[in-house]
Amino acid sequence: MAEEVKFTEDEMKTISGIQKDYIDVQRELGQLSISRLRLDTQINSIGDREGELKNKFGSLQESERNFISEINSKYGEGVLDPETGTFIPSQKK
Repeated sequence: MAEEVKFTEDEMKTISGIQKDYIDVQRELGQLSISRLRLDTQINSIGDREGELKNKFGSLQESERNFISEINSKYGEGVLDPETGTFIPSQKK
C-alpha cells in the first residue's frame, strides 16, 4: 500500500482558491442566466406591444380611408383646413 502524503499549506491554498473560483463562476453564470430570462421576458413584452401597436396603426389607416371615402361622397373632392374646419372643394375642369 502506498504511503500517505500530506499536501503543503500552499498546495491546500491553491486547491481552495481553485474551488472558490469554480463556485464564483457557477454563481455568476446563474446570475447571468436569470438576467437573460428577465431580458427575454422584457423583449417578449416589447414585441407583443409592438404587434398591438402595428395592428392599431393598420386599423387607424383603415378608419382614415373609410372616413375620407365618406367625406368625398358627401362633399366631393377637396381640401380641409384642419385649423378652421373649412372644406374647400376642388375646382372641376
